[in-house]
Amino acid sequence: MISKKVILTGSFGVGKTSLFNQFIYSRFSDKYLTTIGVKVNKKVISIEGKELSILLWDIAGEVSQDKVPVSYFLGASGIIYVFDLTRPTTFKNIETDLDYLKGLLPNSSVKIVGNKKDLLSEEEIEEVLKTIGNKCHITTSAKTGENVNELFLELGKELL
Repeated sequence: MISKKVILTGSFGVGKTSLFNQFIYSRFSDKYLTTIGVKVNKKVISIEGKELSILLWDIAGEVSQDKVPVSYFLGASGIIYVFDLTRPTTFKNIETDLDYLKGLLPNSSVKIVGNKKDLLSEEEIEEVLKTIGNKCHITTSAKTGENVNELFLELGKELL
């Protein structure tokens, strides 16, 4: 079995922990509890007959160099950068954050994820995606589970 470290990162309150819980446990909670430090768990998924163990690191609130220890990122094969489709402040630093992450992890697969799609219409989502230059790979709803497994399967294929 192949094992890969994947980090969930992005601004606070974008739904990283909710995506983590939806993927690992198939559950969602409306209670907001900020992650302090890092939360780690693993899940084995099957992709085209191969087993992949994803060691998922849910990293607290910011990507910036001064707030998150670099050691949390090291060794990651995959990066899931999450932003909140309903909060423009969470996607204004995408370029800077990704440049920093790619500098730390130049060979990692990166997925840019717009979360909380259940709160917007399709038209509103399209407007947000245009605003960020269509850099988003997938839109998800941690609440409903929409596209959550697809996100991890897509990343898993790249990691294999």
